[in-house]
Amino acid sequence: MTWSVGFATALLLAIGFVSVDAQRRYVIAFANLTEEPGVTIEGTGFSGRDVRESFVLAARQYPVEMVYYDNARDDARALANANAAIARKVDLYLEYHHGDNAVIAEKLKAANIPVLALNYPVPGAPLYSADNAAAGRIAGEALGEFAARWWRGQTIAAAIIGDLSATADRVPERAQGVVAALANRLPSLRVTMLDTKGNPAQVGPLLGRFLTGHPTGKLLFAATDDTTALAVKAALEAGGRVHDSVIVSHGVDRTIHGGMNDRKEIDPSNRSSIVIGSVAFLLDRYGYEVLPLAMRILKGEAVPARVATRHLLVTASNVFIEYPPYDMN
Repeated sequence: MTWSVGFATALLLAIGFVSVDAQRRYVIAFANLTEEPGVTIEGTGFSGRDVRESFVLAARQYPVEMVYYDNARDDARALANANAAIARKVDLYLEYHHGDNAVIAEKLKAANIPVLALNYPVPGAPLYSADNAAAGRIAGEALGEFAARWWRGQTIAAAIIGDLSATADRVPERAQGVVAALANRLPSLRVTMLDTKGNPAQVGPLLGRFLTGHPTGKLLFAATDDTTALAVKAALEAGGRVHDSVIVSHGVDRTIHGGMNDRKEIDPSNRSSIVIGSVAFLLDRYGYEVLPLAMRILKGEAVPARVATRHLLVTASNVFIEYPPYDMN
């Protein structure tokens, strides 16, 4: 006897072997912030393509078909993407756009398509977002704890270095978190701001002037991203101040933890590095963090108005737990 797929499925449903929910496949649209090659996002070393790849991988474990759009950091493009998703009758829209999201929200609401926003609010939609202030506090606490443990009673100076003018990426909030945490641990400590304005070549000159002003004593550095942290380390080596300094960074991209054969700063075999850790932003895991929320929305469950990224300090002690080398056998 030959049964059609539809008849067989209906029979299995009738006798309870397959649930109705198990048969439903959802179409989820993800409109990414940008997928321009070589462009990093959120004041980290990650790209929009890293974010998209995380959704491609994470979607394999859910009954979903993913549809991808590139907002290209452009309001008109973002609106066109939303219109295309409406025409396609997607079940849920993931919006990652730093711009005018109000019209997009209205159109999707009129089409009865729920929205989940990433990093930038969409009116009426729950938001999954990094918490830059919290990440900064983690970095500041790590620096303060190191100083209190190893440099008690010594002269200490501190600096935050990186693209401190990057308000769109909320890097100033990151810096404020560092300052607040250091003030709590070391109330008399003065923190200097060294703004590279997004130009890594400025790390050397800025740090050179800072070292001239602090020829002795111990030095704490909070780098706003991993690329800056590595540039700070190189400048400290050139200035002969490695043994007086420690650095905590933000991001945890591959430049700092790498693969098995890369020269890495955060690695169990490199515990003497002055880069004692970096605060994870998990942009390369957004798919794994966001899709569970999306599935709850699709099933009619309530989700919080805002869910923050699980920021944590990644060090030589836990890097292989959080980020096993990507080429490890």
